Amino acid sequence: MYNHLLDTFIIVAKCGSFQKASEKLFISSTSIMKQMNKLEHDLQVRLFKRTSKGIELTMQGEYIYKESQKIMHLSNTCLLYTSDAADEL
Repeated sequence: MYNHLLDTFIIVAKCGSFQKASEKLFISSTSIMKQMNKLEHDLQVRLFKRTSKGIELTMQGEYIYKESQKIMHLSNTCLLYTSDAADEL
């Protein structure tokens, strides 16, 4: 099932830090951390190794990252297809 927190998760994973992700998303790093804590809680898995240098994905985080990208691609493809089909009516 699609979870809107995956959008933020993908950005955090690409940026490598909550602070950089917050700058990209124009929201506070505290908000980003709360969202990622909620996602970890909901999934009951640790997604990040938090270090003084930033964050790294855990093995489970890597898996979720790869699968999340597939979900986002599929979602975008569905929306595009639906939009194109509506234009033909």
